[in-house]
Amino acid sequence: MGIEQLIVIIVIVAIMGFTLYRTIRTIPQGTAAIVERLGRYHRTLEPGPALVVPFLDRMKDLVDLREQVVSFPPRHVITADNLVVSVDTVAYFQVTDPRAATYEIADVMAGVEHLVVTTLRNVVGALDLERVLASREAIRAELHDVLDEATARWGIRINRVELKSVEPPHAIQDSMERQMRADRDKRAVVLEAEGRRQAAILTAEGERQAAVLKATGEAEAVVLRAQAEAEAHAMRAKGQADAIALVFRAIHEGKPDQRLLAYQYLQTLPEIAKGDANKVWIVPSEISKALEGLGGLFTPPKESP
Repeated sequence: MGIEQLIVIIVIVAIMGFTLYRTIRTIPQGTAAIVERLGRYHRTLEPGPALVVPFLDRMKDLVDLREQVVSFPPRHVITADNLVVSVDTVAYFQVTDPRAATYEIADVMAGVEHLVVTTLRNVVGALDLERVLASREAIRAELHDVLDEATARWGIRINRVELKSVEPPHAIQDSMERQMRADRDKRAVVLEAEGRRQAAILTAEGERQAAVLKATGEAEAVVLRAQAEAEAHAMRAKGQADAIALVFRAIHEGKPDQRLLAYQYLQTLPEIAKGDANKVWIVPSEISKALEGLGGLFTPPKESP
């Protein structure tokens, strides 16, 4: 074999290897490839191995199908009350149609950024500063709806749009901070006054309940003492009545005469006079009769003539 034949074989093998390399392509996961045949769109290659026709098909750059995050620099937007606010946004989007994302727009990132800026100016420009600061969720939702509808023909789906920051002018920030401090001080004063009022109400209520309980206790004590005294008087009266009945029964059973009764009266007189309150006491008529009977004891009987 001559050297010319060896060179021919090497050239043929090289051409076959290059042809095979251009025929078998491998598409990574999460990407897609656009194939053009003779300068026109032919098909979209999915992840995995794929065959193309060498020298007729040309594969363009890979299209990333994963969700992408792009943060846009702060933009100055004029509100409805002619105040300039700085809005910082971030967008989350994903390519759903590689063909549309390749042929419908030249620069996807630039298109999304400009669309976000113009939509943000339209939305924020219709609101005053107070509503802009208080309605961030509503602004985010409106931005998402407008962007998702506008980018659908580009083969892009806007998953969400977030407002990272909304900063008003420094003068407005200072006035807002002063207003917030004044509101906090006012709320603190109101809460302190409310606390003192509640404390006074609770103290008065506690004192009232204590007074009611004390009065109730004293009333119950008075009632109990009165009941005890009434029971004691009743018991003493019952005892005296029983004693009188017993004495009366004993006297009647003994059938005493006038002299014995007079003697018992004389024994009872010192007991009657023992009390401290007995400064003056009245001698009943029965005592005088008893004394007359007792005097008869010491008078000798008259002799009969």
